[in-house]
Amino acid sequence: MRKVLLAVSSSKGSDAGVKACARIFSAAPPELVVLLHVQQLGGGPTVGHERMSDAEIETLKEELGRTDGLEKLQEKSRAILAHHKKKLQQRGIRSISTIVRTGHVAEEILETAREEKVELIIIGNTRGLVAKLMMGDVAKAVASEAGVPVLLAR
Repeated sequence: MRKVLLAVSSSKGSDAGVKACARIFSAAPPELVVLLHVQQLGGGPTVGHERMSDAEIETLKEELGRTDGLEKLQEKSRAILAHHKKKLQQRGIRSISTIVRTGHVAEEILETAREEKVELIIIGNTRGLVAKLMMGDVAKAVASEAGVPVLLAR
């Protein structure tokens, strides 16, 4: 396999995704693992509420850019990526690129997968049924829209 996209956050699901990636590719690592963290400024849709529009997210990013808030978000993203990159490297995966995106998580994962021309997307999926029903489900959205296989790691 040439390229794999591994979407990560600070959740337990991301740890499951990293472990699954390392386990699957222990004998023959992919040429590149694209480690992606999406900064979700506006949240996803919830029952009875619409999610923020792309224009609203752009406005929020501009406003944050005028403060130190955006830099703090970038630092958090870099820390999350560094943590997961180190875990992958400890498990023998050496070729890793990191990407930070801002927006709706599922959409950014799908867009990055297309841009990077990956052959597999790995996402941690440890949320319970009630949380999925009430808050939407990034893993479900990605799995249903991706043009490549999606591995949901538990």
